[in-house]
This record gives sequence, structure tokens and C-alpha cells, in this order.
Amino acid sequence: MDLLTPDSGLLFWMLLSFGIVFFVLAKFGWPVIVNMVDERKAYIDKSLDEARQAHERLLGIQDEQSRLLKETREEQQRLLKDANETKTKIINEAKERADVEASRIHTENQQLIQKEKEVAMREIRSQVAVLSLNIAEKVLRKNLDNQPAQEDLVSKLIAEVENS
Repeated sequence: MDLLTPDSGLLFWMLLSFGIVFFVLAKFGWPVIVNMVDERKAYIDKSLDEARQAHERLLGIQDEQSRLLKETREEQQRLLKDANETKTKIINEAKERADVEASRIHTENQQLIQKEKEVAMREIRSQVAVLSLNIAEKVLRKNLDNQPAQEDLVSKLIAEVENS
């Protein structure tokens, strides 16, 4: 039973050595340990704050990205709208120019046709006059033996043909 019940002297020296160790630890060990725990806690708190700030900045960057993406899409839509308006304007101007050019060409062609018609009419009149003269000459040869009378008649006929 001596193993379970300590002697009073042993108990005294054990308490005294425990007190000294406790005092030394309380004086020198615990402040260092508490200081290290406090530093570790401060480091963890600082890391959590930095992580929270990084998360807030990330959210801000995501908001900025969304805003820039929206602005970019709006700008793209505006540019496409402007391009379509410009395309439509160019097409309309080209159509107008083509219509004006077609009208001008049509007018020139009408004038050219009219001139060619007049030239053809003159040629036809001239040929009709020549044919008429030939026929008249043949008829008058039989009827007129007198050369001056025949020339007078031909001149009158030519004048009539040119006037008509």
C-alpha cells in the first residue's frame, strides 16, 4: 500500500517543485505561449480580413465586368444600327443615282431616236422626191417636148415636196 499513499515529506517536495515549476512557467512560459497564441490569432484575423477584402474586390470586379460587358453590348448594338443605317442610306443613294442615270439615258435615247427618225424622214422624203421626179420626168417626156417648160415643172414639184 505504500505505493498508493505517499509520504508527507515526498508530498512536500513534490508540491514545492510543482510550485516552482508553475511559478517559472507562469512567469516566463505562459506569457510567451499566450503571446504566440495572440499573434497567431491576430495573423488569422488579419488573413480573414484580407480574404474578406479580396472577396469584396472580386465582387466589385465582377460588377465592373458585368457593367463593361453591358456597355460593350450596347456599343455593339449601336454600331450595328449605325452600320445598317449607313448601308440603307448608301443603297438608297445608289438607287436614286441609278434612277437619275436611267432617266437621263432614257431621255438621251428618246432624243436620239427622234433625231434618227427625222433623218430617216428626210431621207424618205428625198427618195420620194427623186422617185417622183423620175416618174414625172417619164410622164412629162411623153407630154412635153419643150426642155425649159419641163425644168420649170420639175422645180415646182421639188418645191412642193420639200414643203410638205
